[in-house]
Amino acid sequence: MSFLSKMKPAPAKKLLACDGGGIRGIITLQFLRRIEEILRDQAGNKDLRLSEYFDYVGGTSTGAIIATCVSLGMTVDEIEKFYLESGPAMFSKAGFTKRLKYKFVDQALAKQLKEVIGPRETLGTRKLETLLMIVMRNATTDSPWPLSNNPDAKYNDRSRPDCNLNIPLWQLVRASTAAPTYFPPETVTVGKHTFIFEDGGVTMFNNPAFQLYTMATLPEYKLGWPTGEDKMLVISVGTGAAAAANANLQPGQMNLLYQAETIPSALMYGAGVHQDLLCRMAGKCIAGDKIDSEIGDLVVPAATALNRNFTYARYNADLDEKGLKALGLDDIDPEDVQQMDSVAHVREMKLVGEKAAERKVKPEHFAAFPAQA
Repeated sequence: MSFLSKMKPAPAKKLLACDGGGIRGIITLQFLRRIEEILRDQAGNKDLRLSEYFDYVGGTSTGAIIATCVSLGMTVDEIEKFYLESGPAMFSKAGFTKRLKYKFVDQALAKQLKEVIGPRETLGTRKLETLLMIVMRNATTDSPWPLSNNPDAKYNDRSRPDCNLNIPLWQLVRASTAAPTYFPPETVTVGKHTFIFEDGGVTMFNNPAFQLYTMATLPEYKLGWPTGEDKMLVISVGTGAAAAANANLQPGQMNLLYQAETIPSALMYGAGVHQDLLCRMAGKCIAGDKIDSEIGDLVVPAATALNRNFTYARYNADLDEKGLKALGLDDIDPEDVQQMDSVAHVREMKLVGEKAAERKVKPEHFAAFPAQA
């Protein structure tokens, strides 16, 4: 199966978007495992893979790794094995002199990506079984770069010397995961140009769900898939919500160091919430946690006719003390599962994801878009 088959007209198109969040991607995988189980039950096929169900998969940062693995036809068990075995190597501490620039070296991460993706596969590889979108930030041009393997897209024209389809796929994924202060940036040659890329999480698309919908439907992206509650399903999966609330914060503490440490994560959190809100406004939201105490969750009854652009479900886990207690996991220290590089606590993160997925991902969410046998 090639991604080209997913470009053909179909009664309904299914999209999957995966957030960024470092090693907390292990939480995302527990939601995906639950989805995979539901789809396998629907189809009566114990070997069904997510790439057989979803038509377009997108991700940012760690979500780009997961999305690429899904698109390559890997099962959730295979992707999780990659995370559990490779996670400690990915977060290899940089030498003392380099830690003023970044915490971790990138050689181990690049090596792992080459092994799972293939060193010679490009964005245009036929090994991808779905359309794929990867988000990164082009620091050279100071602009977000959401790239896809859609062969009809403007910059994927094979006659162009700077055709994006010729870029090594592992390098694009590595660029999307180059979180500032965590990893060094990635230098990528595109035709005659050389660009410096960093983590897509520092754009507005750490949660890439609405951008994925846009690239699937906006005519300028050359897909133009039909919209409608019965024609498109958008599934958005987070890596755990970890807002840095501090009731004891004092004005005098908000110095330059405080701002440098907190502003990037604050912007990422706010952008993620906004992307989620856009999806709930444009789509018919059938699942999702409360946005805030004023607007609630915007979830509507399944039978309600709203004439929205797509059906939408958002799955995530609250990683604060209250959220963990609600999952029956009050013995887990929130700080252990909130950090993006907390590889020593991957097992706790997995447990959080399992509990949250069990409670939140329901078979009825996929009833209108069943997997086929």
